[in-house]
Amino acid sequence: MKLNDIATKLHKKSKRVGRGIGSGKGKTSGRGVKGQKSRSGVAIKSYEGGQMPLFRRLPKRGFNSIKNRENNFVINLRDISNFIEKKKIDLSNKLDLSSLIRSKDKKNAKYLKIKVLGTGEISQKVNIVAHKVSESAKTKIEKSGGTVEILK
Repeated sequence: MKLNDIATKLHKKSKRVGRGIGSGKGKTSGRGVKGQKSRSGVAIKSYEGGQMPLFRRLPKRGFNSIKNRENNFVINLRDISNFIEKKKIDLSNKLDLSSLIRSKDKKNAKYLKIKVLGTGEISQKVNIVAHKVSESAKTKIEKSGGTVEILK
């Protein structure tokens, strides 16, 4: 046996479709019956005809670790003043994470830290214990006669 005796074809001859029932690929041209994939001019989501799709050609960028995610309870000064008006907050004690979560009706909330933001105004004297406080919130609280204690 010699290499030139081997009669295997490396490439199949392409079959012309849609040329009569006798050709073997006539009528529906091997597309089956009905449905989106049997119609012409319809692209299936992100399929590019065997070419590597764009979203797979582009490199992956970045990674957001779940460990580094901060679970902050964010509250604005306008919310705190609304709670005071509705008498959901007792001003005799310091406002901390647990009292603010209770006032906001967030049960079973797994917040670890509290952050106070300065949107809105506050006129009452409030003593707040928080992990983070924006500069505008701190100045507004101190202007109204309150104090801010920052936890680590």
